[in-house]
Amino acid sequence: MKLFGLIAVFVTGGLLLLAVSDFPNWGDPRSPANAGTVSRYYIEHSMEDTGVPNLVTAVLADYRGYDTMFETVVVLIAGLSVMAILRVMNQGRGGARPMPPHHARERPDIVISTTCSLLTPLLQLFALYVIAHGHHSPGGGFQGGVILGASFILQAIATNLKTALKRFPEKRFVVLALAGIAIYAGFGIACEFLGENFLNYGVLHQWMPATDEVAARSHAMLGVEIGVAFTVSAIMFAIYANLSSGGKLRGGL
Repeated sequence: MKLFGLIAVFVTGGLLLLAVSDFPNWGDPRSPANAGTVSRYYIEHSMEDTGVPNLVTAVLADYRGYDTMFETVVVLIAGLSVMAILRVMNQGRGGARPMPPHHARERPDIVISTTCSLLTPLLQLFALYVIAHGHHSPGGGFQGGVILGASFILQAIATNLKTALKRFPEKRFVVLALAGIAIYAGFGIACEFLGENFLNYGVLHQWMPATDEVAARSHAMLGVEIGVAFTVSAIMFAIYANLSSGGKLRGGL
């Protein structure tokens, strides 16, 4: 079995190295990514269409907003699936395996717990910065959501899962994950109420004071990025909490 795995690694690595020769040179203006009709339109007109300097966010949250919304739904389904599977497995085997007796008596190291307690608010503040500036600089809802979820995981590792769940209990992270999808879809539904296509944000300037269609697109993208961050952060912590405790949300790593 080990030999088969080693052969698979070498064969896959060799194929990847052969494929490198087909890549265009770095910055080549004639590469498919730059020379294609769609790509060229994005590069030349995204700022004019959306008022967002970050081309990546403009593409993800506006031009292909449907795709990004359903990517967020996939994240939600993945987290709920992990929770459901572990709950069913626990019912089948009569509960999760008990933690070793010494684990319950262990106290978190004071240096680690204090350091993590100091880092957690800084991580959360940085996560909010990444979310808020994602449409104007590198960042966005996925990146900020991961950082925000990691801050709660850090607390769980530094102290224990029970402490982290007091701050972010199961009911709250499930509601937050669903709320993120509702926020994203809500912007699309609002566009339809105003007579435009789903997620065609420009029409929202009718509800946003002192904005035109371009500014409305920029503000709406911030809104959907916040929805993405809610879902990603909640599901990230939900997956950790369930996997580390076998779905019982007790004990844990």
